[in-house]
Amino acid sequence: MKRMSGIISYDGTNFSGYQVQPDQRTVQGNLEKVLQRMHKGEFVKVIASGRTDTGVHAVGQVFHFDTPLSIAPDGWKRALNTLLPDDIRLLSIDEVASSFHARYDVSAKEYQYRVLRADEEDVFRRNFTFHYPFALDIDQMRRAANYLIGEHDFTSFCSARTEVVDKTRTIYKLDISESGEELIFSIKGTGFLYNMVRIIVGTLLEIGNGRRSPEDIPDMLLAKDRDVTGKTAPGHGLYLWEVSYEKEE
Repeated sequence: MKRMSGIISYDGTNFSGYQVQPDQRTVQGNLEKVLQRMHKGEFVKVIASGRTDTGVHAVGQVFHFDTPLSIAPDGWKRALNTLLPDDIRLLSIDEVASSFHARYDVSAKEYQYRVLRADEEDVFRRNFTFHYPFALDIDQMRRAANYLIGEHDFTSFCSARTEVVDKTRTIYKLDISESGEELIFSIKGTGFLYNMVRIIVGTLLEIGNGRRSPEDIPDMLLAKDRDVTGKTAPGHGLYLWEVSYEKEE
């Protein structure tokens, strides 16, 4: 058996998230369906770096699977991109060590969240940006973001439905940049809890429009209570941007 690892990008608009769900169109479901076809009906389990929710996109989702087939990387790429739907593209694929694990070996992940600040919604970007046509103080938002960098208990910044017990995570960077009419949040850390990035963005937007203060962030972290933070920003503005590993496989 060989272990293959690939990087895919996908438009999450018409998917019910990454993870397989009964009677739902998912990214994992499509990958496994295509691999099963290539393996003459044999089911092939696909393991990814993590799941994404309904409407969330990915630029660099990493996955692995085991196979008895002897196909060169170029052959895998051609075959998968021929069989996969147009809203999933395989960017690269290579054979890796049998010990490599796309999920457990992750050392860091980076997400981007894109906010459209135009007065009117853009019909061509409506599935890829969160339209927010309100005044924002970017400097205040950047001040607030600095409080989130480092190791913290992010209980207040994750869904109350999160089942993970240890909610301590480390954020390495949280940059807010402007590109034309878009505001781009780039967040990189050791890992992220359920809805964590979207709650951080929603909270920073409320600080930007004056409803909260940057100095509220430390108290939010200490409270360990989802009710003290801002609204969850919608999924369609979020992108899994890059997944990092401690060593190259």
